[in-house]
Amino acid sequence: MRALVTGGGGFLGGAIVRQLLERGDEVRSFARGEYPELTALGVDCHQGDLRSKEQVRAAVRGCDLVFHVAAKPPPWGRREDYFAVNVLGTENVVAACLSEGVQRLVYTSSPSVVGGTEDVEGADETLAYRTQWSGAEYPRSKALAEQRVLAANSPQLRTVALRPHLIWGPGDPHFLPRFLEKARRGELRRIGKRDCLVDPTYVADAAAAHLCAGDRLLEGAEVAGRAYFISSGETIGLWTMIDRLLETAGEPPLEKTVSLGLARFAANLIEGTHRLFRLRGEPRITRFVVQQVTHARWFDIGAAREKLGYQPGFSIDEGMATLMD
Repeated sequence: MRALVTGGGGFLGGAIVRQLLERGDEVRSFARGEYPELTALGVDCHQGDLRSKEQVRAAVRGCDLVFHVAAKPPPWGRREDYFAVNVLGTENVVAACLSEGVQRLVYTSSPSVVGGTEDVEGADETLAYRTQWSGAEYPRSKALAEQRVLAANSPQLRTVALRPHLIWGPGDPHFLPRFLEKARRGELRRIGKRDCLVDPTYVADAAAAHLCAGDRLLEGAEVAGRAYFISSGETIGLWTMIDRLLETAGEPPLEKTVSLGLARFAANLIEGTHRLFRLRGEPRITRFVVQQVTHARWFDIGAAREKLGYQPGFSIDEGMATLMD
């Protein structure tokens, strides 16, 4: 099998690439940057932009399966940028698959496309898309993209969307570094008094879920046209997990706390200042981050276990051990 991984040089994309190679598949990567480490592994690397229909089609050509992982990540950015990359870029991938005769497409979505500002505890895939998007341009764009992928499902192109939650592990460029940098600058604070439960996903498990989905699409259409939550199947308090991650980096646990009300006020003020003065970079705090760290968000992965054959391979403790190696 020849598989294309968009974002193959990234954290999750790279893990998918390595697992495909390990089982003997031919792998092509499509990414904006150059990744000589992938070329050294035998990956056919295509450099380009998701916003270019021609570049996307050239990367898709000759592939049997596409894993569309690349995206503009959270938590901050302009709505038009998120739309151009995450929505129009995804439309380009779907169109390229159809024009080039690719029969299977696995899309990396996000659990943030569902729910809203309330706690989400043990929800399954019947949970509706969120309807309020204030300060949440990333999940808005991912929801639109997911809907386009699922709507494209047909006998010619079987599609599936995965929603891995809080991907983490060795080589993580987002979750741990973001908190670690703020902690070392003395800027990190717990927000509110709740240690809300979350169900993170170890990166190797997130990658394995993608391979499971691709294989099940080959076997039949039963899983096609649907979205599936992916996680470790284990919950932990978010601030407890952050403290454990800080410990692996030799940092002390968090002791300072700010109220939820103050955090919301600061996020609104700082976001407004960034927009008014068109400041570059990411605000020190955003409404999206405040919402994510002050609400429980964990999901029922029974459908992924039953329909995709997905089984988490790493507990949180086992994942933490790999960070200590």
